[in-house]
Amino acid sequence: MHLVDLNGAESGKIKHLKLIAEIVKKVSIPIEVGGGIRNLETIKELFDTGVEKVILTTLAYENPGLLKKVCGQYGEKILVSIDVRDGFLSIKGWQEKTKVKAVDFARRMQETGVKGFIYTDIKRDGTLFGTNLDEIKKFATSIGGKLVASGGISNVDDIRRIKDLRLPNLTGVIVGKALYTKAISLKKAIAVANE
Repeated sequence: MHLVDLNGAESGKIKHLKLIAEIVKKVSIPIEVGGGIRNLETIKELFDTGVEKVILTTLAYENPGLLKKVCGQYGEKILVSIDVRDGFLSIKGWQEKTKVKAVDFARRMQETGVKGFIYTDIKRDGTLFGTNLDEIKKFATSIGGKLVASGGISNVDDIRRIKDLRLPNLTGVIVGKALYTKAISLKKAIAVANE
């Protein structure tokens, strides 16, 4: 389960740690959390709640030394979200577009020990307009780490199209609004992903 503390992402400090801990206790599936995680203490607190993976963006951009330390300590449990607008990385809850190309940033992150990424097309996220297959493919083939695609998935055909790219490092997709609006049933999405 992919959870984002949106209030934390905007404020720069995780806001819903207690709620996240409650969710972890009530479900029996792995949970990954992002949003407002900007220091080692918060990362430790999240892992102490039982979270499986922690997702970083702004911390990775602003403090690669700390990221390297965290990757050394937690390994594949650390993911970096590559939040992309027009090919460039955005940080601070998508509020600030950097001048760093997303692919260049991902490559730098791999040098610090990052093994997995979430690629989010900000322009499509939450729109239900479908995914940008060309950009997903271009990004995935430019990096060597594991990748989860996100942004714009509107129906099971979008999941199929991503799967049909046959990218060896693509390990999953994130479906958000399409689940909330019932455009996709979770059961059907899982079935298509496992075809």
